[in-house]
Amino acid sequence: MRLDRRILHVSAFFRRNFGRCNTISKENLINEEIRDKEVRLIDTDGTMLGVMPIEKAMELANEKKLDLVNISPNAKPAVCKILDYGKYRYELQKKEKEAKKKQKTTQVKEIRLSTFIEAHDIQVKAKTAAKFLADGDKVKVGLRFRGRERDYVSKGMDVMNAFAEAVSDVGIIENEYRRGGAVCCGVSAAKISRHKSKQT
Repeated sequence: MRLDRRILHVSAFFRRNFGRCNTISKENLINEEIRDKEVRLIDTDGTMLGVMPIEKAMELANEKKLDLVNISPNAKPAVCKILDYGKYRYELQKKEKEAKKKQKTTQVKEIRLSTFIEAHDIQVKAKTAAKFLADGDKVKVGLRFRGRERDYVSKGMDVMNAFAEAVSDVGIIENEYRRGGAVCCGVSAAKISRHKSKQT
């Protein structure tokens, strides 16, 4: 990302001082890098200007103090467009960032309960779980019986049931299992209907 920013800064510097950018790009050939004798040219507003010699296309880009960018090198003839290459690269990077945000990786967050946890604390844990679910993550809930707590398994199950009830509006309990002196379950986000019932 730092390298791309430097490219943009260099592009702006050359445009201010020399009119156009000649920065080499792996994605697109621009300006003097374009070796085709003829190109199909697209104007800044998307208007097709037709096939013309590369010299003419370069001249039109020069007149507008913009860059000539080969946007379709495999076409015959190659398709070029007159545009601000620095701005063009910036918009591409912006779209890539937005796409990555939408592709958020689901994580599994863990919440630990205890046999003799207070009712208020169960609600606090439930709110934390709801936040995790709202962020698109899953939640693993665990309760471990320690020492004499093994004699109060039913109490521990009551705690788990109370937690399940507290998150029932936003989460679905799944994969409940016991392992040694612990009981665990998973919680995934519930699909809430967008249509709310009408209140009278």
